[in-house]
Order: sequence, then C-alpha cells, then structure tokens
Amino acid sequence: MDKQNELIALTSQLLERINKMTEKYSMVRETGKSGDFYEEVKPFADEVKLLNDKWKNEAIKWITATRPKNLYPQQIESTNEHIETISVQAFFPETSRSRFKNLVASSNFVLNQVLQLLLNEEMGSPPS
Repeated sequence: MDKQNELIALTSQLLERINKMTEKYSMVRETGKSGDFYEEVKPFADEVKLLNDKWKNEAIKWITATRPKNLYPQQIESTNEHIETISVQAFFPETSRSRFKNLVASSNFVLNQVLQLLLNEEMGSPPS
C-alpha cells in the first residue's frame, strides 16, 4: 500500500474511532456509569494512541511533501492531542459535554479536510 492510500486508511479508521467514542460518551452520560479503567478505557485508549500516532507521523510527512493550502502541521499536532484526550474522556460521564463536543468537532474537521485533500489528489485534482 502506498503512503497516500495508507494515510487515507488511517484517517478513515480514526473517523470511525471518533464515532465509537461519541457513542460511548452518549451511553455513559445516559447511565452515569464510568467505564472500567483497566477493562475498557486503557485498552481502547492504547489502541487509539497507536493508530493516532501513526496517522500523525504520516500526515505531517504528507503535508511537508505536498504543502496543501489551509492545512498545517500544527493542526495535525492539535488533532492528535484532541483524539488522545477524547479517547479517555469518552468513558467518563463527568466529562464536560461542551468540551467533548468541541474536541470531537475539531478533530472531525481536520480529519475530513485531510481525507478530502487526499481523495482529490488521488483523482488528479490540484490540492486546495
């Protein structure tokens, strides 16, 4: 798999994980019951961290090589941190709803922007 297709796959997988986090957060908010740290939280957060760190490295390499407009390495760094944060916070009902939603929205925005630019590039459209 070439680097561009790998980055597309990693980005799509992170978007799926964020959907799972959002569903989990909604469930724990409804029930008021936190996830078990060693049984649920840590394994999920560790899995997301591996995927997230790999995505960050590949995305920064891609941005450095292609220099797309309106997308910068700092956005990738911030998104990486946001995803790491919400991968843990999703399991706790006391997590601020507005903060969680803002981090999810910000992460989704950057991930979708990366995905769109990659898909446009793949189809031969110039980066925007």
